Amino acid sequence: MKAVIGISANHNAAESLYCLKEAYVVSVREGGGVPLILPALDDVALVDEYLDICDAFIFSGGGDIDPFYWGEVPETGLGEINPLRDSFELKLARRLLLQNIPVLGICRGCQLLSVASGGKLVQDLATGMSHEQNAPRYYPFHDILVYKETLLARIMDNHEARVNSFHHQAVREAGVGMRVSARAPDGTIEAIESIDKNFWLGVQWHPEFLRDEYSRRLFRTLIEAAYMTK
Repeated sequence: MKAVIGISANHNAAESLYCLKEAYVVSVREGGGVPLILPALDDVALVDEYLDICDAFIFSGGGDIDPFYWGEVPETGLGEINPLRDSFELKLARRLLLQNIPVLGICRGCQLLSVASGGKLVQDLATGMSHEQNAPRYYPFHDILVYKETLLARIMDNHEARVNSFHHQAVREAGVGMRVSARAPDGTIEAIESIDKNFWLGVQWHPEFLRDEYSRRLFRTLIEAAYMTK
């Protein structure tokens, strides 16, 4: 049987909508997995049900995370937050920290993995380098340096890449049991990963929109790891 990959959905509270860009679904399907969109609800029991159904998880991109969760007050550059999504996804991520289920965090999802493990975020980047590209989503916008001897380096089989960029928050501290595995030229953290889990990886860019081999490898390797834990 194919591996089921749960993908967290965004939540539009104003219009009572759950939504997810189709690129996530397509990337999982092309990587050999079965995509399953997961809505957030104010229901702790749903976490266990998702864990029973899914062989791996993707935390998708979206809005800002409430700085309450890493002990800071909101700064003036903070964007819109979604209390339901923050609360539910952090509950799910913290449960996954106790498991060895493969997890990929994308953009906001990367930041979520940091916060769930006790890390902190930059609320509004101000490095002089743009991280919110005015270019098509499939266009690689800036370079990253991938650290040697990391899971990300093994997946990409390279220590340099170009990625797209659509964020103004970023990881400041990786969290307990985590390490930084890539940075942008301005020092911004572009990827984090678990020190001891087989596949617990967050990337700050959006590989689901890129058309390169590195991006395809991320999804294929996640799904291969899911098969190994079935």
